[in-house]
Amino acid sequence: MIIVTGATGQLGRQIVDQLLTRVSADRIGVSVRDPKKAQTLADQGVRVRQGSFTDPAGLAYAFEGASQVLVISADKMGDEVVRLHRTAIDAAVAAGARRILYTSQMGADATSHFQACRDHAATEAALDASGVPYTSLRNGFYASSALQFLGRAAESGEVALPADGPVAWTAHADLAEATAAILADEGRLDGPTPPLTASQALTFDDIADITTALTGRAVKRITASDEEFRQQLTGHSVPAESADQLLGIFAAARGGEFATVDPTLATLLGREPVSLQSVLSEHLSAADGH
Repeated sequence: MIIVTGATGQLGRQIVDQLLTRVSADRIGVSVRDPKKAQTLADQGVRVRQGSFTDPAGLAYAFEGASQVLVISADKMGDEVVRLHRTAIDAAVAAGARRILYTSQMGADATSHFQACRDHAATEAALDASGVPYTSLRNGFYASSALQFLGRAAESGEVALPADGPVAWTAHADLAEATAAILADEGRLDGPTPPLTASQALTFDDIADITTALTGRAVKRITASDEEFRQQLTGHSVPAESADQLLGIFAAARGGEFATVDPTLATLLGREPVSLQSVLSEHLSAADGH
């Protein structure tokens, strides 16, 4: 049985939906904190069990009978998240899984400027030490994050962010489809994958230009200092630690950590990945109610 954690989240749900097009529902199990949110999956024949990375006994039940376990990284940073991931890895090993898969990130490295990438590197080290074959999916930076940073720039006419560098912004839907393909073809990729990216790496100067072209309204990219950006975030009640972690994204981008473009995702999909321009166009159309 293929077990997917976090199956009610943005990425996890799309992975399960894609997996259902490739294998029968009785071969899929999900481990979720709130089974009620996965009722539609249960209705399709997916095994739904409660499981949390904070509860090893619950994970033992959720992972029962696992042949593969996909550990979707928790939405936290720092030592706590690495401990949570280790708990999930240990539970997958105890359940007898033949392979553990993990949603890592391109740029995963102990020396990264971005805390999440250092956490991913620590989790990959735990996977390597587990003794079980594993696949670490080094996902491109989520395109949805670019939309969040862009904010209401299409309406205001400007986007003020720290200096950045090229980033291979990649759609959730493409990563979900590729992950399902890897799960359905067990052992297709071993260890850390190449970066799973879209075919372009773009800066926020590029994104401002794309937004201008899509809307017909000029959007200016303003470079804020790191301190100005930090103050802007904390002024909107973002905790100082979280503000520093977000700043780490820009420091890492300036260092070229997210600039690599790789053909592996396109190969897995059998087509070119969705471009950020397409993601942004869809987002703007939805915002306009079209």
